Amino acid sequence: MKTEYLHVLIFLAGIAHMVLSIASTFIPKALEWHKSLNTLPVLLKQMFWAYAGYILIINFSFGLLSVLGTKELLDRSFLAQYITLFITIYWFARLLIQFFYFDTTQAPKGFWYKSGEIALILLFALFTGIYFTAFLYNGTWI
Repeated sequence: MKTEYLHVLIFLAGIAHMVLSIASTFIPKALEWHKSLNTLPVLLKQMFWAYAGYILIINFSFGLLSVLGTKELLDRSFLAQYITLFITIYWFARLLIQFFYFDTTQAPKGFWYKSGEIALILLFALFTGIYFTAFLYNGTWI
């Protein structure tokens, strides 16, 4: 793969991370989190929101890093290699969680929810593939 294409893919993945982060702010309302969370003890509810906030910040940070540091993420340095590996593992783990842990039997039904789920899975797979390719590039395997 030519380096220019990989630069463009990393940059676009960065944009997609930021869009995903912004869109994620609508998930609590769409999935009516308040109804389920109100039944939890206050500490658990606070922990849930803290974890959700951390995930949002990490995803947005991946976006900023990819948009503003595209060149540095592909400079074949030790840091570039292991940051791209970290992002790969993060998204691959998210895919595994989606398929082997989440119980979606009570997920909202309908075309838009199913389409959204499929789009997210495809996006997570794309992130995994793009950053894994960058990892291989940084390790000079490709």
